[in-house]
Amino acid sequence: MSLADTAQQIRRRDLRLPLAAILVVVALAAPFIGSRYVTHSLIIALIFMLPAHGLNLLVGYTGLLSLAQAAFFGIGAYAAGLLAVHYGTPFYVNAAAAGLLAGACALPLGIPALRLRATSFVMCTLGFVIIGQAIAKNWISVTRGDMGLSAIPKPHFALGPLSFTVSGTTSFYYMALAIGALATLAVWMIVRSPAGRNMIAIRENETLAESLGVPTWRYKLLVFIISAAFAGVGGSLYAHYLTVVSPLTFQMYYSTTMLIIVLGGGAGTISGVVFGSLLFVGLTEALRITPELRMIAYGLCLLVLVFWFKKGFAPVLNRFWDMIGGAK
Repeated sequence: MSLADTAQQIRRRDLRLPLAAILVVVALAAPFIGSRYVTHSLIIALIFMLPAHGLNLLVGYTGLLSLAQAAFFGIGAYAAGLLAVHYGTPFYVNAAAAGLLAGACALPLGIPALRLRATSFVMCTLGFVIIGQAIAKNWISVTRGDMGLSAIPKPHFALGPLSFTVSGTTSFYYMALAIGALATLAVWMIVRSPAGRNMIAIRENETLAESLGVPTWRYKLLVFIISAAFAGVGGSLYAHYLTVVSPLTFQMYYSTTMLIIVLGGGAGTISGVVFGSLLFVGLTEALRITPELRMIAYGLCLLVLVFWFKKGFAPVLNRFWDMIGGAK
């Protein structure tokens, strides 16, 4: 390695590490910088980042376009809400149960669906959302139908002698931030593992990957289950934050929002999902107080994506990161 290359790497570390530290400080100080409503918007963005991470594993890394995330998001929300209301279980039990139940539901659904191709698979996953909403509406003895579940308690933790409830907006933000960071780390570990490389091989050329000995169908089923589990945990956060769950949790708007986060942020990138969640959920939620401006801003973002950033904002973020690091 030449002296110039060594100096280049030193410059990159010197610039990127402080920038990363600034971003961490801003994330930690966000509740004290903006208003309470801005904190609320960030919480909603962090909640939707979880199912978006799961969807990115499917769409971005495995090449499977799915619209079923809202179904698993709703299953997780109802699972957490029912446990909290009827049994008073701690939040971490509800979140784990929501993820496990969503993943368990994905198993029998994914076995036949993943044998389909392209458009047929997309339509099948759309059917999951419709079926989930119909069950939530009509299984009145459990879900209370259109009335939904209400008075879901705020997240409660019981750790030995310690017992506390996360009740305020600021404290919930920090809890959601911690869970979001753990989910992001989990996705990073998955995509950097040998399994992640096999997922990318399936995305690039499934036939070739199978000829090289990769059990493609098993990998697709496993990713489908993991993706559903991420959505289920996100649903549990949603239920405990809003304290209300209804059949509207299964609406297609949520599936399309998660898909826009992934495609708009940059499919196949982790930073794109984080940025997409903040932009397409956090910003639009913050602009909810001005409905006309909100829809105009949302529409302009989509137009900019379609015409100038067809691969999402991730390539721009990567170029900016390289520029900050002094890369040539």
